[in-house]
Amino acid sequence: MSILVTGGAGYIGSHTVAELLAHGEEVVVVDNLGTGHAASVLGAPFYEADIRDHDRIVHILREHAVDTVVHFAANSLVGESVKNPLKYYENNVAATARLLGAMLDANVKRIVFSSTAAVYGEPERTPIREDDATVPTNPYGETKLAIERMFHWCREAYGLSSISLRYFNAAGAHPTLPIGEHHNPETHLIPIILQAALGQRPEVSIFGDDYPTVDGTCVRDYIHVMDLASAHRLAVERLRRLEKSGETAAEAFNLGNGEGFSVKQVIDVAREVTGCAIPAVVGPRRAGDPAVLVASSDKAREVLGWRPERADLREIVDSAWRWHRSHPHGYER
Repeated sequence: MSILVTGGAGYIGSHTVAELLAHGEEVVVVDNLGTGHAASVLGAPFYEADIRDHDRIVHILREHAVDTVVHFAANSLVGESVKNPLKYYENNVAATARLLGAMLDANVKRIVFSSTAAVYGEPERTPIREDDATVPTNPYGETKLAIERMFHWCREAYGLSSISLRYFNAAGAHPTLPIGEHHNPETHLIPIILQAALGQRPEVSIFGDDYPTVDGTCVRDYIHVMDLASAHRLAVERLRRLEKSGETAAEAFNLGNGEGFSVKQVIDVAREVTGCAIPAVVGPRRAGDPAVLVASSDKAREVLGWRPERADLREIVDSAWRWHRSHPHGYER
């Protein structure tokens, strides 16, 4: 039996593939390479395919005797989702519905889903817990929440078992393999800071320094990508245990370190790690940016047995720096 990873040529997907392989799993990867990179898929069969191609996905599921799907394939830019919501409903919600149809036709009834903290919208409290209100403030978060709700009804109708992992700010890179974070355009804070350290951009923009936080800048929960990868592996193991006991699930878990760092704190740590000045310029706030987003991961710790092993911000930034320094243009030659 094997695991199909959709979007496995993406940032978190490729690291999860590496994690699964390191723990003896047989893995097969599907990615349409819309934003992924074939060079990031190491050691697993790779198919350049779209999850909406029903017949091909059914064939791959059967050919590789897949018993569980780990689903990353999606569009994930918040700003783009606001400008083009139909693209996100098509590529995220409709495409996932097609994937689930192929899974059911191939008699595969377990899925681990890459969800997001964006399902919560403006947080009611900190740290955020799984039973807090889910009121997304953008189409990206809405589409992820819609997929979670789809899993609920598919459990009722078809016995599909699912775990949705709602994570916060992924960062860092694999400690030994040549894989890391490469987006175009880049929107994540740590790689933007490191691009400035490499001289690839003149400065880092800080959007507002008048928030009610330790230094006035937004606070976010950063989690090492390999800790995220281990959570996906543990979720697969939980679904397998539940099936053996005759149970199904439609569960959601937060993944975060439970500790937040401000934008200025991240920049300061990056300056220490890189030894570079890294110019930063303060500008006005961005609309819709909450002051603090920090997760409670108590449920994941208790139910999945998950423990972040790389929670130190310096270690996260250092691993990212090693990747960016050795791959200044990412996967591009």
